[in-house]
Amino acid sequence: MIRRVLVANRAEIASRVFRTCRRLGIETVAVHSDADAELPYVREADYAVALRGTAPADTYLRADLLIEAAVKAGADAVHPGYGFLSENADFARAVLHAGLAWIGPTPESIEAMGSKIEAKRIMREAGVPVLEAPAVPAEADLPLLVKASAGGGGRGMRVVRRLGDLDAEVAAARAEALSAFGDETVFIEPYVEHGRHVEVQVWGDWHGNISVLGERDCSIQRRHQKVVEESPAPHLPLETREALHAAARAAAEAIDYRGAGTVEFLYDAGTGRFWFLEMNTRLQVEHPVTELVSGLDLVELQLRTVEDHDATGIVVEPHGHAIEARVYAEDPAADHQPQSGVLTRFDIPVGDGVRVDSGYESGSTVSTFYDAMLAKVICHGATRGQAARKLADTLARARIHGLRTNRDQLVEVLRSEAFLSGDVSTAFLDGPLVEEGALAPVSKPSAHAVAAAIALAEQAGAARTVQAGIPVGWRNVPSQPHRTELVPTGPTGEPMVVEWSFGPDGYRLGWTEPDETSVVSTSSTDGGWGVTLETDSVRTTYDVTIAGNIVDVDGPTGHLRLARRPRFTDPADAVASGSLLAPMPGTVVRVAIGQGDHVTAGQPVLVLEAMKMQHTVTAPHDGVVARIDVRAGQQVAAGEVLAVVAPPGA
Repeated sequence: MIRRVLVANRAEIASRVFRTCRRLGIETVAVHSDADAELPYVREADYAVALRGTAPADTYLRADLLIEAAVKAGADAVHPGYGFLSENADFARAVLHAGLAWIGPTPESIEAMGSKIEAKRIMREAGVPVLEAPAVPAEADLPLLVKASAGGGGRGMRVVRRLGDLDAEVAAARAEALSAFGDETVFIEPYVEHGRHVEVQVWGDWHGNISVLGERDCSIQRRHQKVVEESPAPHLPLETREALHAAARAAAEAIDYRGAGTVEFLYDAGTGRFWFLEMNTRLQVEHPVTELVSGLDLVELQLRTVEDHDATGIVVEPHGHAIEARVYAEDPAADHQPQSGVLTRFDIPVGDGVRVDSGYESGSTVSTFYDAMLAKVICHGATRGQAARKLADTLARARIHGLRTNRDQLVEVLRSEAFLSGDVSTAFLDGPLVEEGALAPVSKPSAHAVAAAIALAEQAGAARTVQAGIPVGWRNVPSQPHRTELVPTGPTGEPMVVEWSFGPDGYRLGWTEPDETSVVSTSSTDGGWGVTLETDSVRTTYDVTIAGNIVDVDGPTGHLRLARRPRFTDPADAVASGSLLAPMPGTVVRVAIGQGDHVTAGQPVLVLEAMKMQHTVTAPHDGVVARIDVRAGQQVAAGEVLAVVAPPGA
């Protein structure tokens, strides 16, 4: 019997495993880097061990530190979670060699599937269809996909649409793979433009029986990383479902698999064909949708595999539909650039049929060292439509402030006609969602700005220590309105000016001509302000939170984060024309140009790495590099000047 489990992972992953351990009466041990010391999962564990002596980005990749922590804390078992070393056969062997139980498949199974190249060979011999590119690709073979052999989660993956770009994309994929997984091996396969990503959950016992626990559709992706997952897969013909389950069973049997694992396939709905992609010899991020539909606890099954060698197969009787959405700290309007900083507010409502798996709370810092996922929100319903409606409403009512997130985009996905019809594919975010306008800015931003301006006025009035009886914004001789200028945070955003005054009848918007929107009421709320506006007889209430000059406004049409522009700009804050600013905090991994070099618009200038992903910063226009202020290996802050490209003749 397992008594105490160390989870060799962080944040939401560790919290998820702890939850099952607590229910079963198993003690828990957390490990953390210095960057994670204040996250909730550290407090949730019975014991916590700081992993020091290495950079935060590499902390959870140090097998020796993890095993040393397990021994120190008196753990008798290690759960690897998912990501980091969860699919590292050498780590599994080291855990077993240290006399600890390994909560996962055998090292041999991990090794067999650890290399996607070797995995394809094994699957081919087992009769499972695989997707392969020719040894020497030609134009007719495009598009191609470069993939990390040891990776997952979209890292080390690059789509190639021109043969001339192949070498550069392979090099970029190698660098990402080495940073994320410690292995730079990559391979190439055909890229199916509008395929569906369907995966099958399996569980193997010690008698060689493989149970199929259902399938999931994970087609809604950005940068090859899953965003929305669901179970069962929609509009999957019965014969295709049975064939996928049979192929997954054959794949698991081919490596004598034990425990919980996932076999991933690429499915072409047009032809009905499918191909093996990879097998994840671990728990998947999206496993909650299978749990809600099947009624199983997959972590408990993993523990059961270790503790009870007499455990036999499982027959699943699925009920209803479950959908999971991953909330990321990223900006969808800026090519999903990851964000970092402090979550000033983090509140996701939980109700009947709603599950939230998260590793953060209000006040938590999202660092640049790890994945940008903040939470998984999962909803279960009797039908797919009910689950989607419940999930969209839960996300719309969430309050996530301090960082830009993909929350509003997720709501648009779940409410879109294309998604509700079941017409999904890996190109969804670039096709149907764009056509329905889901990537457009929040509708009626002026209303959000008005709510922000009124809340700022109310807060200023409430903070007064003298003459508290004087109305907000009072002027003895009103010759002009108050002007509050606000700018949406992010790389783009037009300033919005709200003109207002306060009189016997309350707030008035506009000055010479009344605004079509009127302020109905204001109220102080827990941590913010409520502002009710009326436009064309329709009233809408906005929830406003203020932190310094940053104002977060939530309303029925979504969330908008605004910065109050000061009346006077400090000259020290000005930057030269043509300056390239760091879009996020990160590390400079490569500088492609030098001072005095001539560049063309769109030419790569340098490469930044943040959250295990690489981002290329390009020249904004033709010109000459007047300044280059950074070097490879240097840490930079968001907004820092990296280089200046002067226009020709400047």
